[in-house]
Amino acid sequence: MRIQTKPLLRIAPAALSLVALLGVAACDRAGNDPSADKNAASAAKAPAGFTFANAPGGGETEAADSLTLRAQVALDRLGFSPGVIDGKEGQSYRLALQGFQEARNLPQSGTLDEATKNALLAGQPSTATRRVVIPQDFAKGPFIPDLPRSEGEMARYPQLAYRSLTEALAERFHTTPDLLVQLNGKGTRIGAGETIRVPDIPDGARFKMDEDPNGWADTLQKLGVAGDQPEADHLVVDKSSGTLRAYAKDGKLLAQFPVTTGSGHDPLPLGNWTVKGESRNPKYQYNPDLFWDASSKDEKTMLPPGPNGPVGVVWIDLSKDHYGLHGTPEPQNIGRTESHGCVRLTNWDAARLAQMVKTGTKVVFQA
Repeated sequence: MRIQTKPLLRIAPAALSLVALLGVAACDRAGNDPSADKNAASAAKAPAGFTFANAPGGGETEAADSLTLRAQVALDRLGFSPGVIDGKEGQSYRLALQGFQEARNLPQSGTLDEATKNALLAGQPSTATRRVVIPQDFAKGPFIPDLPRSEGEMARYPQLAYRSLTEALAERFHTTPDLLVQLNGKGTRIGAGETIRVPDIPDGARFKMDEDPNGWADTLQKLGVAGDQPEADHLVVDKSSGTLRAYAKDGKLLAQFPVTTGSGHDPLPLGNWTVKGESRNPKYQYNPDLFWDASSKDEKTMLPPGPNGPVGVVWIDLSKDHYGLHGTPEPQNIGRTESHGCVRLTNWDAARLAQMVKTGTKVVFQA
């Protein structure tokens, strides 16, 4: 029998540098920190809730606001996800451009040609980034710097939270910790009330739910995902392109997301399926018998919820037993690694998709 312990959850210090909070964060500050009064004052002035207010002087154009970065932000805002926003012209970016071009009846070149640029950037912000004030509630975590990556070890923790404030900020703005460092500089301090430059992913209005025992409305806000999304009539997961496409009843392409779809050992189960239901901020029944690469020491166990859990923030259950659409704790690996047969998305894309489907939504897995 495995005994579940309750380790201390570390709260982020009032202000540490971006580099210090990459990966496993640094320790809390010592008691005689001369900046303690300043940090306390900043936290007191930080807005409550999870809304990121614009900081004074946040509208100026930065050198890091490349055309590619601006296009990625626009694609994300319009529902054609490039995966992580990183300013690079990778495969997920090209696929997102193709999806947008299809939806707008443009030649599907996968490049930012003049017609695509004009259609994509019309009505969008003139820069890719903005400077924001970090809200007090967002900055307080909790965070677990020493959270293990092995499923067999995760059951010891009460929740599978972010490891650092940097990681949480990267997910909120659909990017990577590396891009945050690039946009702000290695010495930039982060914490409640501090100012940071981020990709311009807007705050969504708080989603109203009659009952919300799992804190789904908070999760949507923490991921920068609006609760109101267009309803999808059916989904098509294409193995060859590594995309999930959501279509309206009239056949119009509503949204597209990059996905990881199975592996040689656990291939995507081709065919027609349906959505059976959703589990938001789910616990996860880890059964090593279902994973060919599980450790022989692992035992069946129930893992707690959290964005760093094996299925991220949401599990969309399918009519095929043991298969679903879900989030991931490693968004940078979407489309670059293999899965155990399920369809894996970034947490923010999975959350958006969850708002588009319902029980009975048709799902096609094709080669």
